[in-house]
Amino acid sequence: MTRLMLTKTTHFVLFCLIILGLTAFAFASYAQTPTPGARIVVDTTTQTSMAQELLSRVQNSWPWYVTRASGLVAAVAMTLLMLTGIGFITGRTYAFIEPLTGWATHRTLGIILTISLVLHMGALYFDHFVPFSIVDLLVPFASDYQPIELFGVHVGSVYIALGIVAFYLILLVVLVSLLWVERKTTTWKTIHLSSYLAMLFVFIHALSIGTDLARGFGRYIWIGFGTLILYASLKRLWRAYTL
Repeated sequence: MTRLMLTKTTHFVLFCLIILGLTAFAFASYAQTPTPGARIVVDTTTQTSMAQELLSRVQNSWPWYVTRASGLVAAVAMTLLMLTGIGFITGRTYAFIEPLTGWATHRTLGIILTISLVLHMGALYFDHFVPFSIVDLLVPFASDYQPIELFGVHVGSVYIALGIVAFYLILLVVLVSLLWVERKTTTWKTIHLSSYLAMLFVFIHALSIGTDLARGFGRYIWIGFGTLILYASLKRLWRAYTL
């Protein structure tokens, strides 16, 4: 019975995140379509069919859509991962889900987050409009995308660097959790604390250069997620010092 519940919970989480990704993909596609009332100029001199135009558009733009969709899935997965993890300490998670199912869901979210981040970074490599090399994607400050200055000093692409460092921290936490959670408990707990730093880096990264989170309604939702995680983190810290 317990195994069946774990399987159902895992499938439910996967289903929700897949739906979110498809919704983000559809939204990204819709954002590129002309708005009602907009002036549309039809070029009748070419012989290109609508199907060919659509195929050409998909071939040229799919990395951008995959990057955006996987980034949104990663943002939601990271938020749920942090909240459920903190909830294990404060006990709030167990108010919504039983312990074994909660741990299985938390583990699944970690795997989904890692896969989403790999897709997020990998799709950028194939983007023709904003080119990223392997070095740009894997080495902090190697990229020159949207460099910034602090107090008049050129510090490079800080927001990209934060995303790369966060990826390595998340990868480390997930791998240690999968391999050492039962064998090296102390090491696992110590490394697991770096997830808070990773969340901070992800928050700044998405808020600064995220296409769907940099402005509009998505930005307010992301700030709300960050505020919720900050509140939960403070509750966890209070509990740690009062026990």
